[in-house]
Amino acid sequence: MRNLFDIHDWKIVETSFDPKKQMQAESIFSIGNGSFGQRANFEERYSGESLQGSYVGGVYYPDKTRVGWWKNGYPEYFAKVLNACNWIGIDIEIQGESVDLNHATVLSFYRELDMQSSTLSRKVTLRLKSGKELEINSIRFCSMHRNEIAAISYSVKPLNFSGNVKFTPYLDNNVSNDDANYDEFFWEEESQKAGNKKAFVCSKTKKTNFHVATAMRISFWKEKELQEIHPNFATKSLYAENSFETYLEIGTTYTLKKYVAVASTLNHSEFSLVTHAINQVKSAYLTGFDDLLEEHKVAWSNIWENADIQIDGDVAAQQGIRFNIFHLYQTYTGTNEKLNIGPKGFTGEKYGGATYWDTEAYCLPFYLKTADPKIARQLLIYRYNQLDKAIENAEKLGFVNGAALYPMVTMNGEECHNEWEITFEEIHRNGAIAFAIYNYVRHTGDHEYLKDYGRPVLNAIARFWFQRFNWSKAKQAYVMLGVTGPNEYENNVNNNWYTNYIAKWCLSYALEVEESWAKKDKALLSNQELFQWKEMLDKIYFPKLEGTNIFLQQDGFLDKELLNASDIPDAQRPINQHWSWDRILRSVFIKQADVLQGIYLFEDHFDLDVIRDNFDFYEPKTVHESSLSPCVHAIIAAKIGNLDKAYEMYLRTARLDLDDYNHEADEGLHITSMAGTWMSMVEGLAGVRVYEDHVLIDPKIPATWKSYSFKIRFRNNPIQVTVNQEGYVLENFGNDSITYTYKGKKIELCANQTSNSLQLIV
Repeated sequence: MRNLFDIHDWKIVETSFDPKKQMQAESIFSIGNGSFGQRANFEERYSGESLQGSYVGGVYYPDKTRVGWWKNGYPEYFAKVLNACNWIGIDIEIQGESVDLNHATVLSFYRELDMQSSTLSRKVTLRLKSGKELEINSIRFCSMHRNEIAAISYSVKPLNFSGNVKFTPYLDNNVSNDDANYDEFFWEEESQKAGNKKAFVCSKTKKTNFHVATAMRISFWKEKELQEIHPNFATKSLYAENSFETYLEIGTTYTLKKYVAVASTLNHSEFSLVTHAINQVKSAYLTGFDDLLEEHKVAWSNIWENADIQIDGDVAAQQGIRFNIFHLYQTYTGTNEKLNIGPKGFTGEKYGGATYWDTEAYCLPFYLKTADPKIARQLLIYRYNQLDKAIENAEKLGFVNGAALYPMVTMNGEECHNEWEITFEEIHRNGAIAFAIYNYVRHTGDHEYLKDYGRPVLNAIARFWFQRFNWSKAKQAYVMLGVTGPNEYENNVNNNWYTNYIAKWCLSYALEVEESWAKKDKALLSNQELFQWKEMLDKIYFPKLEGTNIFLQQDGFLDKELLNASDIPDAQRPINQHWSWDRILRSVFIKQADVLQGIYLFEDHFDLDVIRDNFDFYEPKTVHESSLSPCVHAIIAAKIGNLDKAYEMYLRTARLDLDDYNHEADEGLHITSMAGTWMSMVEGLAGVRVYEDHVLIDPKIPATWKSYSFKIRFRNNPIQVTVNQEGYVLENFGNDSITYTYKGKKIELCANQTSNSLQLIV
C-alpha cells in the first residue's frame, strides 16, 4: 500500500499540504449526492495545478469524434459529462493580496472527508507574503436529503492582525472541459442576475440545449452572531457575484455561509428552471446550515444502515470498502430514472461520464443486495427504454430483423465511443445486459418485469447473437470472428471464449424465457426463429487446450510467448504507460479477467477443478491494468480456497484509488469498479450466491481479521451475515422465511430468526 493519505475507518485524512498530491486529492475527496457533485477544489483562489470540476448528472455535450480516418458506421460524437458552473468559489483579499495556497506559506493543513456523514472539511493556517497569518476552516456537503442543494460554511480567523478583508462569493460558468476533443467551449449564456446576498447564473449547452440554473444565497457571521452586510453585486457573461469588505478583529472567527441550488432541464422545464432554483436555495437559506447538515446526516445514516460492511482487525481494509461504498452512493441513488452510473461519477471527466457495460456487470449486483429492488429495476428499465436505439445501432452495422446491439458508451442509447476495436468489437456488453436481467429476476422474483420489459430486450439481443455467428466449414461449427473480449489488450480476435460462451448462454436463456411466457402470454418469436436458435446452440465452437481443463482465451492464444506478469520489470509497469500498443497486442499479458470473467458469471456450470486450473493458468498472466480486474480474481481465488490471493486482490481493488495503484487518480475515481470491491467481499470472501429459491454462503476470513459483517437483501428480506474465526451467524430481519445453503445443506431461516455454523472450515 502506498498510503497517500492517513488510514482511518470512517475518514480520509490529509495532514499536510503537498501540491504534488492536489490533483489526486481533488478526486479522492470529491463529494456528490447522485444528482450533482464537486471535486475537492479549494473555495478560495488556487493558482497551482488543479482540475476544477463541478458536474451535473445527465447533462452532456456531443463532442465531435476525433479520428485519423472515418469508418462506416462510426459514432459521430463522444459524449462528455460537462464541467458545469463553479458554485464553491469564495475569493478573499486582504489589503489587495489574494489568499492563494500556491503563493502562501502553509503553516498547518488538515483536510478530512468524513464518509459517515459525507462532509468535506478543511483547516489550514497560512502566512501571506505580507506576513499576515490567518486560519481558514471550511465544511461543505451536497445534500443527500435535498438533492438539488449544497452548502458551505467558510470561516476565517486573523491570527496576527486586524484589518479590512474583502470576501467575494461567486458563481462562474466560464468553465471548460479539460478533455474536449477540439478545445471547444460547451456553454452558452442564458441569463444571470445578482442581488443583495443572492445571485443566479443560468446557462445552456450547445447542441443538446440542456439548461442549468445555479442559484446562491449568503449570510455572514461574527462568531455566532449574524452580521448585517451590504454587498456590492455584479454580473458578466455566465458569472454573478456578491462582494463586501469588512473589518476583522484579531483572534475572532468570521463565517460566510453559502447556500447553493443546482437544477437542470433534465428534471424541469426551461421556463420554470430559474424560479425553481431560486425557490430551492431560499428554502435552504431559511432552514439554515446546521439543520440542512442534520437532514443530510440522517439520510446518510439510513444508507449506511443497509450498505455498510464492517471489518474488525484491518483498518486499511475497512477504510477501503467504505470508501468504495461511499462513492457508489454519492454517484447513484436510484431516485432519477433518467440517470445511470458514469465510470468516474462526479470525480472527473475521463471516459465521458456515460453509461458503460460496467453498470450491469458490476454495479447492479451491488444495488440488488444493498438497496430497495426498485433501484436495480430502474437500472434495467433504463436499458429497456433505449431498446429502439440499440436496434438502430445494430442496423447501422448491417443487422436486421430487430437485432439489438447496445452501445459500449452512451448517454441516450446512441453509441458514442470513439475507438473502433471497442465500439464495434467489444460486443460482449450485450451479454452483460442479458445476464443482469437474469440476475435481477433470481434475486427479486419479479417475473412481471421479465414479461413486460426483460423479454423484449432478451429477444433483441439473442437476434443479434444469432446473426453475429457464422458457420465454419473447416470447424463444422458456428464461430464468431473479429471481436475484442474483456481483455482489451487483444483486439480483433476470433472466437473469444468468453464472448462465445455468453452469447450461447443468452440464446439459451432467451429461448427459456420466451417458451415459458408463450404458454401464458402471446408469443413474441416465430417457431422458425426458435428452431434456428436451438439448432445453433449445439454447434457453437469453443477454443480449448486439448487434454486439459483450460479454455483458451481465443484462437491462436498459444502462439504467444507464454510469460507471466512477474517477468515484466517493475520499471515497465504499468505496460500501458510504457509499451507501444503493437507490443502490448503481441504479448500474452491480460489487462483484466476474460476467460475468468465467464467463469465468475457461470461458475455453477463448472466443477472446482476446472475453475482452479483456469485461474492458475490465467491469473499469473494478468497485469490488472483495468480497475475491473482485481475483484473478479478475488472472488474466484476465494472460491478455490486461495485465501492469500483473494486477500491480495481484495486490497488491490479496495484501495485502487486510495493508493493510486495505476497512477491515474488525478483524472477521477473508478466508480464502477468500486462495486467490484463490494463483490469481492460479499461474493468472494463470504461466498454469497443468490439462486432462484435460496441463498448460498461459503464464508472464509483472512487470518488477520477478527470478523466482518454486512447486510444483503434477498426477495427484499434484509439478512445480516457475520463471519469470524470460529464460524458465521446469519440473521433474517425480514418478514418472510428464506432458505440458505451451507456446505450442501439447505437450512430454512424464519423471519426474525438467527442461525449459525458449528465450525467454519477454511
